[in-house]
This record gives sequence, C-alpha cells and structure tokens, in this order.
Amino acid sequence: MLVDGTARPKNHRMAAGQVVEVESEAGAGGAAEPAPDFEVVYEDPDLMVVDKPAGLVTHPAPGHRGATLAEALRGRAAGGPDPERAGIVHRLDRDTSGLLVVAKTEEAHAALVKQLKAREVRREYLALVTGHPDSESGTIDAPIGRDRARRTVVSTRSDRPRTAVTRFEVIERLPATTLLRVRLETGRTHQIRAHLAAIGHPVCGDPQYGGRVCGREIGLKRQFLHAEKLMFRHPRTGEILDCESKPPVELRRALDAARREPVSGGPDGD
Repeated sequence: MLVDGTARPKNHRMAAGQVVEVESEAGAGGAAEPAPDFEVVYEDPDLMVVDKPAGLVTHPAPGHRGATLAEALRGRAAGGPDPERAGIVHRLDRDTSGLLVVAKTEEAHAALVKQLKAREVRREYLALVTGHPDSESGTIDAPIGRDRARRTVVSTRSDRPRTAVTRFEVIERLPATTLLRVRLETGRTHQIRAHLAAIGHPVCGDPQYGGRVCGREIGLKRQFLHAEKLMFRHPRTGEILDCESKPPVELRRALDAARREPVSGGPDGD
C-alpha cells in the first residue's frame, strides 16, 4: 500500500486528504492464478493433513505473488497470529511435495506448534542425491543460516547460524545417485537441501544447491524431495496419527531414469 506515494504498513493511520494506491493481488492480467489441485489425506474438526504438490507455495512471502496453500485453505484453516498464514504449522519449500499438517482451531495450532518445538513430530522425506554417501546412515549436525555471500540460500557459512540436525539412511544406491530417507530433527529453511549439499551430495534437480546437472540428466524439472511420512499426536485425543504419501509421478519417472543412468564421469559440479 502506498500513501501519498510512500509505502506504509497495514496499521498506518490515515489522515484526511491522503491518496492511497493499492495494487491488485491479481495483477494487471485479471483474476489471480488458482492454486494447483491438492489432496487432503486426513481431516477432522481439529486439523487436516494436506498432500502439497510441487510448485505450490505454502504461505504468502515477500516477493511471491502467486497462489498459496494458505490462501486455498482460507475459511477451513485457523489458528496462529498471522491471518495470512491461518492454520499453517510448518512449511514445505515451493518445489518440495508431500505432507503438511494444518490446524483448524487455535487450540490445535498451539498444541501442534508445541509438538514441533519439542521435536515430537516425525517428518520423513525421500531425497535422490548426487553421488554415493560413504556410510549407510548418518547424522548431519551443523548449524545453518543465511549464507554470507549468497543471501537467497542457507549454509554453514553464516553470521547467524541456528541449530540444525538432519538424519539420513540409504534406501537404494543407483549408478550415479542415491535414494535416501531423510528425517528432520529441526525444521530450518532449506535444511535438508543445505545439509545434503554441505556433505557433497546435493538433491537432484535443485538448482540453488548444486543439483541442476543431475536433475537434467534424469529429466527432472524440480528437486527430488518429497515429504513421504508425517507422524504426530492428535492435539485433542492424544491418538498417534501416521500419514504417508506416495511420490508423485514425475519423481517416480525420474527414479526409473536414474536406475538406467550410466555411471557419470565425475560429480555434479553445478
């Protein structure tokens, strides 16, 4: 919002005679782009578990003007201090697919956030990475934050690092790549992508963290990262909810291509 040509916050108090300029959310082209179709895999009066498709942003953020999951769930989700992120408990990156829990009441939102902070929510991902890790399983315990040189990515080279812990285990070793199951202990922005890149095995198809070439070789147009499993206690009943999502078709096709891929002459140097 501009007031007399100057950007003002939402709570700005207006004065008589001031000129207000508001840019339409839909932009000059008319109606806003609708959110891609998504599935609700579980729902009750307190919460829902959503299977988010790749390409859909979880909630509004600076620099993004397209559809968001939060917008698509408006009227169904509730809870939390920000009405533009109503019900959103945690997020997935735009090009990561898979499971998210969304609250429908203030009480459920508060309880689920508390579980996340206590590391009581189990979040497991499938990730196809470049190369082959030395061990069959491991823990990456490395604080991350905004990179000093590249402000659009996070890394261990940060002036304000925050605790971040990622566990992984090998599911399948392929000719030039490895399929991993990854479990989050903490939930920092880009955590899995940054941690796997830090150990020399970026996620295939991830252009920001070194996986562009790998993705191109197996026909990927997005990063191979899928939130496959989500397990938590129901905030009202205490029942353990255990949800699972199959990888979408584009990831299954890419995995088939990776199984047929000849051994590369060197690491993905993108």
